[in-house]
Amino acid sequence: MSRLLIAFFALAFGFVLTACQSPDDEENPAAEAAKAPLPPLVAPTSTEDKEWVPYLQQVVSRNMAGVTDRVSPYYLPANSTEPTPEDPEGRSKYDRQLENVNTVISRTVLPGNMLAFGSPDSTKMADLIVAAFTGGQPDAMKGSQVLFIGKAEDNARVQAAVEAVGAKYIFVEAK
Repeated sequence: MSRLLIAFFALAFGFVLTACQSPDDEENPAAEAAKAPLPPLVAPTSTEDKEWVPYLQQVVSRNMAGVTDRVSPYYLPANSTEPTPEDPEGRSKYDRQLENVNTVISRTVLPGNMLAFGSPDSTKMADLIVAAFTGGQPDAMKGSQVLFIGKAEDNARVQAAVEAVGAKYIFVEAK
């Protein structure tokens, strides 16, 4: 190769290396914006699904650290214990959701996954979590996470049930 061609490749390689380097944070406004604290989320004061579902989605998106696979969200609307007319057996949304979560816990949850629970009725959701997780195998959720979005008074009993099956527990107070 000629010296001119070698010099050209060396110069081009230098430009590529320079382009790949990350600039200092002071010079990168996007990096500064990413470091800025997010505004606090405020839980809806109503029990309307159209307000709660987007709120819960935002809470989940802010608590995804360590999730390498998927998030399985579980939501109970207000009045979830009333029988559902469309259910042929007359079960409530609570009954059907409890059955779903029981099945998941009995089959174990793979590491890297998250189960996220939230409802305008924190106590009823806490009841569901405790009922579903009680009796689960001690390592059924090892390496996975459980996010509970609810009231502080429900936190301790949910935490005990979740940690008993080996999951990492995350609590976000809905306030």
